[in-house]
Amino acid sequence: MWRVLIIDDDFQVLEGMKKSIPWQKLEAQWVGEAMDGVEGLQKIRETNPDIIITDIYMPIMNGLEMIEQLKSEEIPGEVIILSGYSDFQYARQALRLQVNDYLSKPVTLEELHDVLEKVIKGLEAKELKKLEQEEVRQRLMMYEPFVQKEWLKSVITGTLDKTVPREGMGLPESSHWIEHSHLVMGIELTSTERISNLTLSDWSLFRFAFANIIREILAEDWPESEFIELHSHHATIVFHIKPHSSDEALRRIRRIGERITDCIDKYLKLKIRTGLGSVKANWQELSDSTDEAFLDLLQQLLISGQGEPSFVPWEKQSAIRPIKFYQELAEAIVISKEETTIEIIDGYIQQLRQLPDINPAYLQYLCKELWTILAYSLYSAGIMLDELFPDIALKQEIEQIHTVEDLRPWLQDKIHVIASSRHWNENSKHKEAVDFMIHYAHDHYAEEINLEDLSKQLYLSRNYLNRIFKKAIGETFTNYLIRTRMEKAKALLLERKCMIYEIAERVGYKNVAYFSSLFKKYYGMNPSEVGKK
Repeated sequence: MWRVLIIDDDFQVLEGMKKSIPWQKLEAQWVGEAMDGVEGLQKIRETNPDIIITDIYMPIMNGLEMIEQLKSEEIPGEVIILSGYSDFQYARQALRLQVNDYLSKPVTLEELHDVLEKVIKGLEAKELKKLEQEEVRQRLMMYEPFVQKEWLKSVITGTLDKTVPREGMGLPESSHWIEHSHLVMGIELTSTERISNLTLSDWSLFRFAFANIIREILAEDWPESEFIELHSHHATIVFHIKPHSSDEALRRIRRIGERITDCIDKYLKLKIRTGLGSVKANWQELSDSTDEAFLDLLQQLLISGQGEPSFVPWEKQSAIRPIKFYQELAEAIVISKEETTIEIIDGYIQQLRQLPDINPAYLQYLCKELWTILAYSLYSAGIMLDELFPDIALKQEIEQIHTVEDLRPWLQDKIHVIASSRHWNENSKHKEAVDFMIHYAHDHYAEEINLEDLSKQLYLSRNYLNRIFKKAIGETFTNYLIRTRMEKAKALLLERKCMIYEIAERVGYKNVAYFSSLFKKYYGMNPSEVGKK
C-alpha cells in the first residue's frame, strides 16, 4: 500500500480529502495529517510517506519552506502541491524544488484522482527498477567470487588479455597486490590408484578437502596469499611478499610447502609435489613465476631419476609456456568446444615447431601430462576418460611419438573421440550450473542452503536442477551438501580445537543431536570418537 500524508491548515480540506480519495482503488492508505509546515515535517519523519499532499500558505512554516527542508535532509517522497495560490512565482519555486505536480484550489475529485494515479504509477515504475537493480546486485555479489577465481586463473596462467584496461580486469582492491612483490608456488597432485577409483562426488569432496587444508594453512602461516585451483591435477598459490624480505620469505614459503605436503599426505593420503617460481615485482609478471614453478617441478622429476635427462633446455621450455597451454586446453574441454580445442592444439603445435632441437623425451613427457589433464578435465564434467578409450595401449602409443608431427594427429584423434561422445555434449550443457552448485555448497555449507533459492538464482526449476546435478555428480544436491558438511566437521574434529556443539554450528547444524546422528551415519562413529582409534 502506498502511504499518503496530507498537510493543510484548513480542517475541512483535510477531512474532505480523507473521505473522498478512493484509497482502496489506488491501493493507498492515509497515514497522517498536519496543519502547518513544522508539524508536517515531524509527521513526515515519523511516518515516512510515499506521497505528500501539501498546501503552500500555512502558519509557522509554509509549504515551500517545508519542501526545501525535506530536500536538504534528503527525505524521499513524491510531493503534490494543492494551493489556492496560482501565482507564477509560487509555481516556478515549486518547479525548482522538483515537486511532482501543482494543483490550484478548488480541485475536482477527478483531477485529484488522476494526479494521484499518475504519481502512483511513477512510484511503481521506480520500485520495479529498484527491485531489478537489487536483483542484479545480488546476482553480481553471488557470482563475484567465481569471476574473481577466473580472473586469478588467467593472471597466473598467462591467459589474461593484457590489452584490457586494468580497471576492467577485476584487480582485487588490496594493497598487497600493488605494493608487494609476488611469487607463485606450483602444486602437482600425483596420480595414484586411490584417486583413479574415486566416484565423481567423492572426487569433488576430495578437491574441497584438498583446497580447505591448504587455505587453512595459508590463513595461519601466510594470510596475504591466494590459492587457485586449475582445471587439472595442478594448483597454485600466489604469495604476496613485502619489499626487501625475499630471502627470509623464500625460507618461510619452502617450510609452508613442506607443511602442506605433509598435511595432504596425513589427512587425505594423497601425494603432491611443489615447485617455486622467482619473485616478481609486478603482479602482471605472475605468469612467468608460474612457468618457473612448474619447470621447477619438472626439474625435480629429472633429478629424482623419474624423467629422461635429455629434455629441451630450460630456456626453451620456458619459451613454450606449457602451463598456459594446459589451462587453455582444459577450459576448452570443460566447455565442450571441439573447434576451440583444435585451434588451441594447433597454436601450441606451431610454437613447438619453432624449436628445432625439441626431442622425443620431452614430447613423450608432454603426452603423459596432456593425457592426465584430459582425464581430470573430463572427470570434473562427469566423464571417465578410460571409458572412452577402453582398449588403449597408452604407454605403447606414447613411445611411438618422436616428432611434433607425430604429436599433432595423436592428440587430435583423442579430441575427436571425446567430442564424438554423446556424454561430452550432454554432460557439459549445464556444467556451469553444476559447478556453481558445488562451489556454493563448499563456500556456504555453514549457512541454510535451500535448493529452491538456488533454482531462482540460476533460473532453472528446482526439480530440473536437482536432476542435472544428480546426473552429473551421481547423488542429489542435498546429500552432497550433507557430505560436504560431514567432511568439514571431521577435519575440525581432528584438529581438536573446538567443542562438538561449536563444530555442529560451524557446519550448519544448530541441533547437536541431529548433527551427531548424521555424522555416525556417514562415518560409523560418534563425533567424540574421532581420532581415538
